[in-house]
Amino acid sequence: MMKVLAISSSPRKNGNSDLLCDQFLKGAAQAGHTVGKIRLAERDIRPCTACYGCGETHACVQQDGMAEILEKVLAADVIVLAVPVYFYSMAAQMKIFIDRCFPRYTEIKHKQFYFIVTAADPQHSAAEETIAGLRGFLRCLPGAEEKGVVYGTGAWDKGDALRHPAYEKAFEMGKSI
Repeated sequence: MMKVLAISSSPRKNGNSDLLCDQFLKGAAQAGHTVGKIRLAERDIRPCTACYGCGETHACVQQDGMAEILEKVLAADVIVLAVPVYFYSMAAQMKIFIDRCFPRYTEIKHKQFYFIVTAADPQHSAAEETIAGLRGFLRCLPGAEEKGVVYGTGAWDKGDALRHPAYEKAFEMGKSI
């Protein structure tokens, strides 16, 4: 049994990437894993100020919701990063989350990662920059392992993911952990 944590960066509750995230977790739960989800839009997380105040303490000087999130990330075995693509790049909420991992990124080690991306453009290539950014994050994490990507490309309107092939794929990928 593994601890699976999804980080949803959709600014819309039940937005397309959020729906696919839920499907992934549903599959993982059905396979017997413990699941949890954090919706970044519902948290108070401010951008990194590059003050380097975290240097010795490995704790951010900002007093917001990120410390609690980092504890959950450290406790997880599997991390799902679900993100909508905006203007061919990742949504700001995910980038802020990634940047704010800085104080403890060396402790986020030996984790399995799955990516869920949605975009209005139907081509998988529409998500290339976003996937590259997520992979860049993983390159900084000791022993991080990318396990799979769910492409919800061609999903524009809220709820399009419900009728998208990625809906079933997200469930099956979660179930296969």
